[in-house]
Parts: sequence; C-alpha cells; structure tokens
Amino acid sequence: MNFFKKIFGSSESASDEEHESEYAGTSGQNSHLSLDEQFIFNFKKNGGKFLYCENTQEVAEQFENILEENDWFENEVLCYESALFHLLEENKLFYIAPTRPKFLLASCENLIADEGSILFSSKQIRQNKPNDLPANIVIIATTSQILPMKSDGLSAIKRKYERDYPTNITTIKYFEKAKEEDFTQYGSVAKNLYLLLLEDL
Repeated sequence: MNFFKKIFGSSESASDEEHESEYAGTSGQNSHLSLDEQFIFNFKKNGGKFLYCENTQEVAEQFENILEENDWFENEVLCYESALFHLLEENKLFYIAPTRPKFLLASCENLIADEGSILFSSKQIRQNKPNDLPANIVIIATTSQILPMKSDGLSAIKRKYERDYPTNITTIKYFEKAKEEDFTQYGSVAKNLYLLLLEDL
C-alpha cells in the first residue's frame, strides 16, 4: 500500500502537523480520498493516535513504545483474546482477573472509514459497554479490516460468523474530549485510543 509507505514509511517520519497537511482542504469533503486515507483522516480528526506497522515485529515494538510513553509496565490490563496474551506476557503485564486495569488491549471487527470509528463485538469486549471499558485502549488491526461504512462492517460480521454470532456489536468513535459542547457526542465517553495498524494487503 504505497499510501502508507509514503506517509509512514521512514523511521524519520514527519511530524503529525506535516501529516495533517496531506489532508489540507479536505474538511467535510474527503470523498475523493482512498478508503485508507479517508479512515486515517477521520480517525485522527476524532482524536485517535495512529501507528502504522509493516510487520508483527513492528507491532510488538510500537506496543512497547506505548507502554513506555505511558509508564504502563507491570500493570493490570483488560484483554479477552488469547491471541494477544503473548504481548502482555512479554512485557510483564497482568491480565488474569484484573481489578483495576490501566488499559484494554484488543483487536476489533472492522475499521469504519466514513466515521473514523472502531467496530467491536463481544468477541473483543464481551458484554462491556464502551463506558465500562478502561479510559485507555490499544487496538491491533489490519489494513484489510478497513471498510467504507458501518453497514459494510455489519455485513462482514455476518459473513465471518456463520455460527456463534457475536453480540454487543458497537462502535467507539470519540478519542478525545470535545473542545466545546458537541451534541453529537452526548452520552459518549471519550477514550484515549491507540491504533496499531498492521499492513496485510
């Protein structure tokens, strides 16, 4: 995916302000962007922190960087997915019956481009509502999970789970507190969310 390499390819990557300039003049009208660009633009506009990874080794390195940045080593973590436990064990994080988890580590069902939101189900967050989850969230997803709209995400869930259909299908969209009263965020709790996006296309 040349777009990701163009923006995030070098280790001496440009600052966020320079990345934002890639999207100058797109406010409200970003339909001309590719699906990936549209998701990243809307996700970052919602306050999400985005880290592009070319391989699983980079995912592990970026995860360690997040832990270091927030001083989360040797803390409790909420995580329901056994495929992610190795990342927690390697970093001495406690995930068995946590009482005060510092963050949620999870995958997701899909990434929704037109909203810049993350689509979850009970497979990742059990029966927890977004408000019940920790304030800090680290998501590991792949570029192939980016879909245009929420309806596409729901269709993808139907195709993926022929049996054992998940419940509690929900999205998280706001990743920082609104700078002023915004009625569209009423009832939503902003999350401090990091997305580790793994290239798989």
